[in-house]
Amino acid sequence: MSSPALQPRTRVTRIAQEAVDKARLTVVPRVRTRAPRVPFMTLVSLVLVGGIVGLLLFNTSMQQASFTASALETEADTLAAREQTLRMELDELRNPQRVATEAQAMGMVIPSAPVFLDLETGETVGVRTPATPENAIQLQPPAPIKPAVLAPEPTYVEVPAAPTVEEQAATDPGVTSAKPRKNRNR
Repeated sequence: MSSPALQPRTRVTRIAQEAVDKARLTVVPRVRTRAPRVPFMTLVSLVLVGGIVGLLLFNTSMQQASFTASALETEADTLAAREQTLRMELDELRNPQRVATEAQAMGMVIPSAPVFLDLETGETVGVRTPATPENAIQLQPPAPIKPAVLAPEPTYVEVPAAPTVEEQAATDPGVTSAKPRKNRNR
């Protein structure tokens, strides 16, 4: 039999031994837990592809806007030049000298003495005379007469026509045919 004093000691020793056995450090094999890479790689790839596509679309739209702006500037320049040309043509058509010249060419006559109408009384001021081509004011002065030294009479020179082959054959007995002779000295 064992003594009661030994019993608790063995008991404590056994409990301590079990605790030591449980507490003993052992190398545990490392279990690698891999984070799922497929969803992460998919997300990164989608963000990258989306960024590239977005950048390309932005670049394309900027280039289209640039081409459109360039075309509109060219069209604006063309229209501005056309407007300037039309304004110059309009100024030319509104030129009083041109209008008066064309009116005179159509038979209208500028009176030599103008007559004015008083709008309040309705009376005319001035001598009313009919305007005829003989007494009208001429817009273009007559061309100056050149002196005879600067404008001589033309001299006409008559050149006789070249004789035909038959006429030459009739006047020259050495010509026997109408065909031209070949030069044999070549």
